[in-house]
Amino acid sequence: MANIEIKNIQVEGKERENILRRFKEVLAKWALKMPEVEPLVLDFGLGHFYKEGLIEYWVANEIEEGYCGKFLFVFDGQTCPYHHHIFKHETFFVVKGNVIMNINGKESIMNEGDIQVMPQNTGHSFTGKGNALLLEVSKPCIPKDSIFKNKLIGKDGVV
Repeated sequence: MANIEIKNIQVEGKERENILRRFKEVLAKWALKMPEVEPLVLDFGLGHFYKEGLIEYWVANEIEEGYCGKFLFVFDGQTCPYHHHIFKHETFFVVKGNVIMNINGKESIMNEGDIQVMPQNTGHSFTGKGNALLLEVSKPCIPKDSIFKNKLIGKDGVV
């Protein structure tokens, strides 16, 4: 996760191992393989991963070249917390499963194969409606560009 501060927002130790084991069981059922990169198991420092958290597999974060690509996984009922980006423009593609996408407070269901463009400064979160895997293609992830509604995340809601 080049140039991004992730200290204190990741799950560590035995809990991380158990989460990744459960995730690999889902992947096996789906007959999918993830890239050979170290996954991020994020609880955003809130301490309740299965409520608010996700697993990220960063394929690329090429700041100089201007792009980022990563897989995002949420378990059933798990939410990536509401946030926006000042710099980053994202496009989400649902690879497997379904999510409830919250954009500026309005919810909609995204199903396998659906695409959602997320312009800068657009508030958003998503929740697994069942287990779900998304592909994010975006501008690079840079420090202090993720602004969370929950000010307990990062430093005053900024990561």
